[in-house]
Amino acid sequence: MASSKPTNTDLSLYQVSNGSKKPHILLAASGSVAAIKFANLCHCFSEWAEVKAVVTKASLHFVDRAALPKDVILYTDEDEWTSWNKVGDTVLHIELRKWADIMIIAPLSANTLGKIAGGLCDNLLTCIVRAWDYSKPIFVAPAMNTFMWNNPFTERHLMVIDDLGISLIPPVMKRLACGDYGNGAMAEPSLIYSTVRLFHENREKAGASDA
Repeated sequence: MASSKPTNTDLSLYQVSNGSKKPHILLAASGSVAAIKFANLCHCFSEWAEVKAVVTKASLHFVDRAALPKDVILYTDEDEWTSWNKVGDTVLHIELRKWADIMIIAPLSANTLGKIAGGLCDNLLTCIVRAWDYSKPIFVAPAMNTFMWNNPFTERHLMVIDDLGISLIPPVMKRLACGDYGNGAMAEPSLIYSTVRLFHENREKAGASDA
C-alpha cells in the first residue's frame, strides 16, 4: 500500500504558493469508473507540479491507491475533521483551497456535477468547491454514460458551472465501460494535463508581460 494517506497535520502542507517554482495542483476524483485512471493523472501532474489529491467515497471503489505517486497525499472524507478539535484549529477543505493554485476534478461524475451546480457540499470535494476562490481556476473533466451526458439536466448543470467560471474539458466518444458506444468518456489524462499546463503557462507569460 502506498503511503498516500495523511499522517500528520503539519501546517507547512497548507502554505499558499507565493513565487514557488512549481504550481500547486489539487486533483480530485468523484465516483465514476474513469477514476481507474486517477493514478495515471496524478503521475502526469506530479512530473511538473506539487500535487495533492482528494477523492470521494464512491471513487475509492475505482482508485488504485497503491499506484499513486509516493509523494502525493490522498485525502478522503474521513480526513475532513481529523485535525480539528476546537475552534481555531485548521479546517481541511479551507486549507486545501488556500494551498491550491488550480483544482482539477477528473473524473467529474453526473452526481458531483449536480451537487456543484446546486451548491451542495456534503463531502470534502464539494466543500472545497463551495469554498473556492474563483480568482483561481477550476477544470472539470466529466465522465458518465452517454444518456446521462445527453440528459437535459446535464446541460443545465454545465451552464451553471460555466457561470461560476469553471472550465470544461469535454468528454469524448468511445466504447464506455458499460458497453454502450457514445459521448461521455473522460478525456485522457495526457490531454487533461496538457490543457491545464498550457493554460497555466500562458497565464504566467501574460502576467510577466504585464509586470
